[in-house]
Amino acid sequence: MTEVRVPKLNNNDASYLLVEWEAKDGQAVRAGEPLAVLETSKAAEELTAERDGTLRHLLQVGAECSPGQVIARLTPDGEDPGDDPAPAPAETGAGQEEIVITAPARRAMEEYGISMDQVRALGRKVVRRADLVPLHTSRARTGGAVSVTLPPLIPPDQDDSQLIEPSRAQRRTAEVVERSHREIPASFTVMRVDVTDALPFARAETKRLRALIGLPELLVQATGRLLDRFPLFFATPVDGRRARRATTAEVGVTVDVGGGMYVPVVRDAGRRPLDEIARDLAGFRKTALSGTFRERDLVGGNIMLTLHTDTSVITAIPIVFPGQICALSLGAPRPEVVETREGAFVTRKVISLGLAYDHRFANGREAAEFLGALRAALEKPGLTP
Repeated sequence: MTEVRVPKLNNNDASYLLVEWEAKDGQAVRAGEPLAVLETSKAAEELTAERDGTLRHLLQVGAECSPGQVIARLTPDGEDPGDDPAPAPAETGAGQEEIVITAPARRAMEEYGISMDQVRALGRKVVRRADLVPLHTSRARTGGAVSVTLPPLIPPDQDDSQLIEPSRAQRRTAEVVERSHREIPASFTVMRVDVTDALPFARAETKRLRALIGLPELLVQATGRLLDRFPLFFATPVDGRRARRATTAEVGVTVDVGGGMYVPVVRDAGRRPLDEIARDLAGFRKTALSGTFRERDLVGGNIMLTLHTDTSVITAIPIVFPGQICALSLGAPRPEVVETREGAFVTRKVISLGLAYDHRFANGREAAEFLGALRAALEKPGLTP
């Protein structure tokens, strides 16, 4: 008998959500076939069978599970499955669709006397504790001639209809931000960069390479090429005094199309051609629309680039991800009028290029040198720094 355990999918989540069983309870599966889908704070990850056997579920869809937890067992064909505990049955009614109720939601039902009929009326296939808030904050349980008002899950002096609950992805983002501010003494430097020549260069490369090239693509490649010159900026902190050198530049790039922020990673950015980087970024935007990132797309970055496309944004200070030392921010191009040596006035396009950095490993001088090298690469595009 083989236990199906939850793998550790990332360093930010203590638990994951079981969103789907792709193989039914009691189904015969082959090695390599998909068993279940787990949802982390940023991605959905598929678990596959390590061997042939008959699958026995130990957890219901909608339940949370932690790394190392056994969620199923695979029994070899012909072997007695024994007394494996079955998952708690989902609630159903005659002619009604199966409803999965998470453990916290079941406790709330028992505590506040919420009936299954009320839960079914929600029309949800997976019911969580938060889904029950509208039910019990306004209802009363009646026994005979006595009406008893139930205590709310939220303080009675608050209007629950005005509460806004962030998405699961945003809650995990909040945890990373809190950890970053708690553990990393960050500093920030910003530099103005003239991209007047970079913009037409990017348009010309778009036509030549048949791939969408813009400032993000140029900056990702330029950043990757600085690995050997600034190794500490790509290193992984071991403690407050030492950091482990990186062998490749793994540049995480923020993507937010309205469904939450993701930071997929462009692999080995310093040694790859511009068209490959462009296709990676285009693929990230497409994947973000469907929300189908895998953990392997999001892990392993050793420096981050945050993109800010609103021309009204002058400066944005990124957080430094735990496990990294630096984070870049790229603002949108904006016009700036400057005076030439001859006394004439011309308009150029400039951006704000910022660098947040762990002050334990870098100072303002090194940050300015790093930004200066990136500025040189963008102001003279096409030249290898």
